[in-house]
Amino acid sequence: MSTILSDRQRDELHKAILDYLSASGFHDSFAALKAESLNDDFVPDPKQKYAGLLEKKWTSVIRLQKKIMELESKTSQMQEELNNAPVRKATSSVDWIPRPPERQTLTGHRSPVTRVAFHPVYQILATASEDTTIKIWDYETGEFERTLKGHTKAVQDLAFDAKGNILVSCSADLTIKVWDLNNDYNCIKTLYGHDHSVSSVSFLPSGDIIVSASRDKTIKLWEVASGYCVKTFTGHSEWVRSVQPSEDGRLLVTSSNDQTARLWDVSTGETKMEFRGHDHVIECAIFVPVNAYPYIRDLINDTTKAGKDQAVPGQYIVTGSRDKTIKIWDASGQLLHTLIGHDNWIRGLVVHPSGKFLLSASDDKTMKIWDLKTGRSMKTIEAHTHFVTCIAYCHASPIVATGSVDQAVKIWQCR
Repeated sequence: MSTILSDRQRDELHKAILDYLSASGFHDSFAALKAESLNDDFVPDPKQKYAGLLEKKWTSVIRLQKKIMELESKTSQMQEELNNAPVRKATSSVDWIPRPPERQTLTGHRSPVTRVAFHPVYQILATASEDTTIKIWDYETGEFERTLKGHTKAVQDLAFDAKGNILVSCSADLTIKVWDLNNDYNCIKTLYGHDHSVSSVSFLPSGDIIVSASRDKTIKLWEVASGYCVKTFTGHSEWVRSVQPSEDGRLLVTSSNDQTARLWDVSTGETKMEFRGHDHVIECAIFVPVNAYPYIRDLINDTTKAGKDQAVPGQYIVTGSRDKTIKIWDASGQLLHTLIGHDNWIRGLVVHPSGKFLLSASDDKTMKIWDLKTGRSMKTIEAHTHFVTCIAYCHASPIVATGSVDQAVKIWQCR
């Protein structure tokens, strides 16, 4: 008779049965099996791994069978609920936008939340706060996972690299820290070089260069491997608030207290363009992703009859200011459109993954969703009880996160 057990498994089974027969007092059966299984030298030993093995396996099989039955009944119940659920009109997930009420409220920070960032692959959200800490959360369950301590003053910004192996953070303590996710989130490097509070940090798409912006009016490029500062860009006359690379990593856009935004060439460190038009501090500046170009074209064709552009990263820039407006520019410095609707400072901007919408966060406690095709505000969400300081879109799941001076982080489901 053929058996599915290997020789080693069969031997283990024989010994487990012999152990059971001996422990149960079945001496004749024990002696017979001992002879037939050629285990004449077998002596029951409670320290051996076969001791009590038969009972353990038996009870675990029963437990697993019970679990399987429970799961099967749960599955059929859920299937029934699904079959009886009302059928909703199919909406393209491309058009999903955040809708109230929030799905989760994450609390734990003891001071205003300054930045939220989604992991590019896993269901992880990192949050930075003026309480000097970074917190890591599971955004699906809302569960808090860990606190990263190391900075000694407010953490101003953080970002994951494209693969999600490294988290970088910057602080008012003048440092940038590099955290290794594969090494239990240990801080593997601290970068020194800025002379004042570091306000913004990001990775170039290649992942081997970190870019930072500071109150010392400079932008710096750092090598991840060595931790060395390899370039310093100067040009702004005041605090540099934010820095973001283009999709191809060839350009940077920065915003500043000097009421301008600048476009930089990464390879030369030169300013390619200066954007003037806001009459207050520019809190944030972002590149419009290439997939949003058709909607921007529609928007400006309504007003400027502009010709078609090539889909080269870095063609369009959006800025948000304390003057309560959002402005859309082209790379030549021309102001294309102004979005008006917020009642207070604009603190965060992010483009919807579809490219159709722009989301903004403001000190008027709201999050607004703008249609890039028309330049109109489609929806306003009362997001927090205090200023909304930051906003992020998840590219792995249809959700948005916002952070606030009210010390809470909120997760918004898009549908």
